[in-house]
Amino acid sequence: MGQWLSWVKSNEKQLLSLLDDLAKKSVQTSEALVELINDLKDVEKINTIKKLETDGDDLTREIFAELNKTFITPLDREDMQRIASKIDDVIDFMDGIAARMQSYNIQTPPPYSIQMIEDLNLATKEVEYIISKLQKIKSPKDIIQHCRNISDIEHKVDDLYRDAMKDLFETNDAVHIIKLKDIYETIETASDRCVDVGDVVEDIVLKYT
Repeated sequence: MGQWLSWVKSNEKQLLSLLDDLAKKSVQTSEALVELINDLKDVEKINTIKKLETDGDDLTREIFAELNKTFITPLDREDMQRIASKIDDVIDFMDGIAARMQSYNIQTPPPYSIQMIEDLNLATKEVEYIISKLQKIKSPKDIIQHCRNISDIEHKVDDLYRDAMKDLFETNDAVHIIKLKDIYETIETASDRCVDVGDVVEDIVLKYT
């Protein structure tokens, strides 16, 4: 019996550690994306982002596998699944941004894109912070504040997105409009998914404290 309880405890720690690793992957991906948008000729950076996206998928599958075979989970099973899924979405969309830059042959950073991606990087760092605090919730107010920080960043990205779209539709090049609209929307969606993570974590904090 004692050995079984010891296994349960260590498995709980493993699940939270995997979530933490996934959040770290999102930061690494956003940092690579910042570097890419400042040097769009850096093909190696696109390969780095793709590798991080694959690593993120692997971690997400591992998290779901652990959840499926674990009888007792450190947090609500569904909440952990939602966190993993949303962080994986963030990484996927960031990979999508890099892929679009390459496939659309974007040579110079689109207007607003540098600031939007830098803000997205800040949002992923907030995500990493709140996930790291789930291992032991000592200061609920602090975690909630950082969840709200993600929302504040998302509002800034939304504002930039609206400005970008307004300027874009004042141009006459239909192909150019389609390409940049797709890129802007993908950045904005990645930011939205960060907010989704913050919302789940805030619910968890309120539930467990």
